[in-house]
Amino acid sequence: MEHKIVLIPGDGIGPEIVREAKKVLDGVCGKYGHTFQYEEALIGGASIDTYGIPLTDDTIAAAKSADAVLMGSVGGDAATSPWYQLEPSKRPEAGLLKIRKELNLFANLRPAYLYSQLKEACPLRPDIIEDGFDLLIMRELTGGLYFGDRKTYEENGVWTAVDTLVYNEQEIRRIAVKGFEIARKRQKKVTSVDKANVLDSSRLWRKVVEEVSADYPDVKLEHMLVDNCAMQLVRDPGQFDVVLTENMFGDILSDEASMITGSIGMLSSASLNETKFGLYEPSHGSAPDIAGQDKANPIATILSAAMMLRYSLDLDQEADAVEQAVQNVLSQGYRTVDIMSEGCTCVGTREMGELIVKNLLAQA
Repeated sequence: MEHKIVLIPGDGIGPEIVREAKKVLDGVCGKYGHTFQYEEALIGGASIDTYGIPLTDDTIAAAKSADAVLMGSVGGDAATSPWYQLEPSKRPEAGLLKIRKELNLFANLRPAYLYSQLKEACPLRPDIIEDGFDLLIMRELTGGLYFGDRKTYEENGVWTAVDTLVYNEQEIRRIAVKGFEIARKRQKKVTSVDKANVLDSSRLWRKVVEEVSADYPDVKLEHMLVDNCAMQLVRDPGQFDVVLTENMFGDILSDEASMITGSIGMLSSASLNETKFGLYEPSHGSAPDIAGQDKANPIATILSAAMMLRYSLDLDQEADAVEQAVQNVLSQGYRTVDIMSEGCTCVGTREMGELIVKNLLAQA
């Protein structure tokens, strides 16, 4: 089977982790007889350095012509990088927001799964995590506060900043449908997170989610305020299955969820539109402080590539094999520095990728 994949390494550790994920994808091709045609494109700071803008029309066109996009990371050190001397619309993260909008990537899926091998790296007490947890945060990605009108102005000597949070019922309905559809394939529970006690946008969110819920009588729906959800994630993460929420809440809660898995370096993500097309990336940032030092954990990017195999390319067996290879390497005691624990063997970015490829190819 032949597929076109656009690789966007991005900034910081991005090129290193995408390199290792590509090795794994090449291993999948060799093992299962597929052909992946790769095209590389730029975004973020790398695009600014080359073209003067964080996202070009050529990168958008390349992404639209592909079956899927695998991306590394975007951005740099805001305190020292010249990228952050530019106006906000020309900074690295503006490219990330724009490509999500251009590709209509409205549904962001971030699984948070605690590997049994990483229980010691989890900051929660053993009696809290018990047998582990397996939850998925589904975040609306193209609406809300990050995409509303904004302005900063001075009036009577006082500076004021305004950011607008806007959702319409169609935007809420389509992400809710995605959430319930995926919950049907999991544990059949949706926790819809909002701030309906304060925000009009959340009251509309809750109303529309309840309407969608009527079409999924086999899926249990519960509502939870975002502040309570943040608390419950560290109090009892095992209670959650699919957490459905809006853009800013999802941004915050998914990072919190990543840390209770042991490391943000373990958290993959998929951003989907209404077709099978998706953009896949790790949930962590560009970590410029360790870029080029062979210290970055590539597992989140490799697991993102597995999600790509599953959701965009319909290669479930191959996705299972990649995920099993990650499990095997962890069971063998290999760790990058961010998930290192006593008695394990610390390896670098490149060696971790090679170990996962070796385990992938060794599977019967």
